[in-house]
Amino acid sequence: MTERNGKIPKKDDNYTHNINKNNERQIDRRGFMKVVAGAAGVFAVASLPWGGIAAKELMGLADKEYPRQKITDLKDIAVGDSVTFSFPSEHDDALLIRLAEDKFVAYQNACTHLRCPVYWVKDEQEMICPCHHGKFDAETGAPVAGPPRRPLPEIVVEVDGGAVYAVRVRRYEA
Repeated sequence: MTERNGKIPKKDDNYTHNINKNNERQIDRRGFMKVVAGAAGVFAVASLPWGGIAAKELMGLADKEYPRQKITDLKDIAVGDSVTFSFPSEHDDALLIRLAEDKFVAYQNACTHLRCPVYWVKDEQEMICPCHHGKFDAETGAPVAGPPRRPLPEIVVEVDGGAVYAVRVRRYEA
């Protein structure tokens, strides 16, 4: 050992005694990439069951039946008017439009572009998404202007005993 400042340092009596120990593991770029790739692989394998559950749930959504739900009485909606309601759950907003004396259409009113609410403008007879000026055809739910590319999911309705009922959601393939 060499003398420094008049003192001979002890072997472990400095702040750098833990640097470059013998047999110390050092990681280089290749080793780091192996660790990252291994962690990504473990994450991918661990998420597979959740992807399977999600795919199974999504496969069963087409034309899924729900308990029949009353929307409104016929006397409470005039031709050209609309009614908002929730279907199939309280978190799914929807819109019923009476286009003619005996013609009703209903759609989930979340725009297929960025899920902004869609409104019925009675004076213009149009369904409009104000966020990005999207417009949908009231007869079919198909987009006619703006950025939306997919139609609104249709809610199948039935008229029975002087009332309008929501029966199921008809989803469209992308």
